[in-house]
Amino acid sequence: MTAQREGRAARLEPSLGQRFESSLQSLLPRESRIFGLLLGLAAVTGVLIWQVPLYVPLTAMVLPMVLASLLLGPRQLPWFVVLSLLILSVLVPVRDVKLDQRTISAVVILFAFGFIIMLASFRRSSLGVAGVRGESMLVDLRDRILRQGGMPELPSEWYAASELRSAGGTAFAGDFVVTARDGDRLNVAVVDVSGKGEGAGTRALLLSGALGGLIGALPQAEFLAAANDFLMRQDWEEGFATAVHLSVDLSTGRYAIRSAGHPPAALRVAGTGRWSVLEAEGPALGLIAKATYDAVEGTMRPGDALLLYTDGMVETPHRDIMLGVDKMLGRAELLLRGEFDGGAARLIEAIGSRNDDRALLLLHRR
Repeated sequence: MTAQREGRAARLEPSLGQRFESSLQSLLPRESRIFGLLLGLAAVTGVLIWQVPLYVPLTAMVLPMVLASLLLGPRQLPWFVVLSLLILSVLVPVRDVKLDQRTISAVVILFAFGFIIMLASFRRSSLGVAGVRGESMLVDLRDRILRQGGMPELPSEWYAASELRSAGGTAFAGDFVVTARDGDRLNVAVVDVSGKGEGAGTRALLLSGALGGLIGALPQAEFLAAANDFLMRQDWEEGFATAVHLSVDLSTGRYAIRSAGHPPAALRVAGTGRWSVLEAEGPALGLIAKATYDAVEGTMRPGDALLLYTDGMVETPHRDIMLGVDKMLGRAELLLRGEFDGGAARLIEAIGSRNDDRALLLLHRR
């Protein structure tokens, strides 16, 4: 037993190399370690350019500079570029290669490349993080938007799905969906921020976080008014958004829909099999202070379905929006007949402008 304890202790005790690495990590920040490794790579590349110029050209110095632009922060990147170009300046005269027009052109291109990297680092200084880390932050924010639009778990007699497509296929969009469930009450908002694609993405990031908190914290009648007050305080140049808010009691099917300058929701009544629009009126968010939003109320019975969407699904420059709504509902009647599961994805792929953001939410009571 004693021998087993000693063996386990020996395995758990860190080795001398591990203790040295741990001490080094505690003494040097991560950025400093990366800077040192890249500087070593630049030095090794310089030695190879000097010793074997026929096999390692001057342009090999691009490799450490590209890695530095991806890994180093804006404070260290300019210094690294300066040191790399200094190594290059020393290498050119001592290399045992004729200084011809091709070599001069390579040196000029390398210096121009270093200058471009330095300009990029100066632009990055307002963010304060390295390129890859800044991109990962944006990806994380985008994923949070998508998670807020995910449907909570619903009772078996209900089906809901949301789909989002951005203009040009980019990862960021001005349309988004936020949801919240409190007991038997489901609240959903489909929002369209002014602009499209990446241009509206930053405003959508901020607004989705705010609305995601409001939709689960306020009574249904106060949600759009609070969202309007929030946008009024932002004072954006393109400071408006449209939204449609649905609140439904999952036990009874009783619903209330409020709209803020948004295309009308659509209801399919199982008894007739036809779609009809639900006209709820109200000004867009961020335009009129202290705006009020009236509700259109009704009851979803088994077999009924509701469709919420943004104008990218129905609007084109050369067509009235209501004609687009009629076209969308005609396709919905065809694509969703008898099978609502997966219907949101089928509908958003079949209709809508590829040059505009599109969001769609489908709610069906089985």
